[in-house]
Amino acid sequence: MISQTPVGLRILMLLAFSCQVASQTIVESLPGYSGKLPFTLETGYLGVGGLDEVQLFYYFIESERDPAVDPLLLWLTGGPGCSALSGLIYETGPLTFDFTASATRGKKPKLKLNPYSWTKVASIIFVDEPVGTGFSYATNSQGYNISSTLAAEELYTFIRKWLINHPQFINNPLYVAGDSYSGLIIPQVVQKIVKGNEVGTDPPMNLKGYVMGNPTTDENIDYNSRVDFAYRLNLISEELYMAAKEDCHGQYKDVDPCNEACISNVQAILDCTSSLNPSQILEPNCDYLSPKPEDLNWNKGILMDLTDHITPTPRGSDSDLWCRNDNYKYIYIWANDKTVQDALNIRPR
Repeated sequence: MISQTPVGLRILMLLAFSCQVASQTIVESLPGYSGKLPFTLETGYLGVGGLDEVQLFYYFIESERDPAVDPLLLWLTGGPGCSALSGLIYETGPLTFDFTASATRGKKPKLKLNPYSWTKVASIIFVDEPVGTGFSYATNSQGYNISSTLAAEELYTFIRKWLINHPQFINNPLYVAGDSYSGLIIPQVVQKIVKGNEVGTDPPMNLKGYVMGNPTTDENIDYNSRVDFAYRLNLISEELYMAAKEDCHGQYKDVDPCNEACISNVQAILDCTSSLNPSQILEPNCDYLSPKPEDLNWNKGILMDLTDHITPTPRGSDSDLWCRNDNYKYIYIWANDKTVQDALNIRPR
């Protein structure tokens, strides 16, 4: 049963819930975007864990329609370990990179508005989670000991504290949303919210549902379903599909090395699909995938060098040089620029 204590009194009673006062900043402009941002962007840190040793960084963007009544989304990017910026810039947020304008050698990435942003109808909290992702960090080594279960617990604490600090959103319809690996985290967070409401944990949350895009659920089921998916999209022949189904008994992961027929069929399926971009099957698979820190021998110098190597060709041109994964290089350059971090009020570490 949800507590009937007046919201204002509950908030006063809960001020002691946070050991460390949350830092939050309204960001009015960003490097790469011309002029003042036409939406409200707040960034900040919230401490979770027994002693607030885990500092989770977030981006909060108010709905461009009516933030007082529009839904509030807690957005969790997958990975695990993909920055919240990935979801904000490449998926549901109001900004994206202007790839054409950014293609000039040596120039820093440019930003433009995303006409399909979900923030046109909802307010969204993008969180760098779990700890160690993006700009989130821990104040001691123990804070980096993380699991999906602990990550869900920390996120539940995060949304509770966030609502305490933003009481004007307590009554808004709340949705927990995300993609990919967050499919393992979202159900746990939702369950904790439901149980918290049942026992009267403050603040009460107006949970309405959850949204999961291509979520990870069960590793074995997810992997095996790819063969059915490939068949239904006509990426493999019916003959090959039926042979694999019979010889492998629906188990295409960790195949018995003695089952030569199954191994042969699985290899044939891989041969048919390996040239396709698994995230966009209408495009070829790129040889040069999006760079990761370990691939780049991570240092500040390579970030500057990258601007001299990024010359993406706009889609639809006659060039064969364009690769969708090239677009993801921009985020490493932009987010690691000191002027960007200063604008976002990132803590020095």
